[in-house]
Amino acid sequence: MFMGEFQHSIDGKGRLFMPARFREALGEKFVSTKGLDGCIFVYPPEEWRRLEEKIKKLPFTRADARSFQRFFFSGAAECELDKQGRFLLPQHLRQYGSLEKDVTIIGVGTRIEIWNQESWQRYNDESNLDFEEVAEKLVDFEL
Repeated sequence: MFMGEFQHSIDGKGRLFMPARFREALGEKFVSTKGLDGCIFVYPPEEWRRLEEKIKKLPFTRADARSFQRFFFSGAAECELDKQGRFLLPQHLRQYGSLEKDVTIIGVGTRIEIWNQESWQRYNDESNLDFEEVAEKLVDFEL
């Protein structure tokens, strides 16, 4: 399970350091893709396969399903960690996520998200959700 928040920088070659706490669960090779809310989603191979199967089952006769499949799969790229724990984040994903230098990497259970550091801060500052109310609706146990 991925959890925690880490601040890192993308180097001049487009490489990013993956936090050590995430590396073992992630594996040597993993999949990065366009995520929701303007961030990048990162999945270990097993989780990617589970998600891929679910998305492939969406009805291709529905325009919204086709659009989501295109969005999700067209942005996907297999990435690989080097010996220093870095990986090359493809240019199209850096561009999509507005990732130029400073990023925030967060663990979100079964996936990792990579955010532009300012966007992550703005998301946290502007999020007007009452998380207690959301938890009450979505979670069946007391926190």
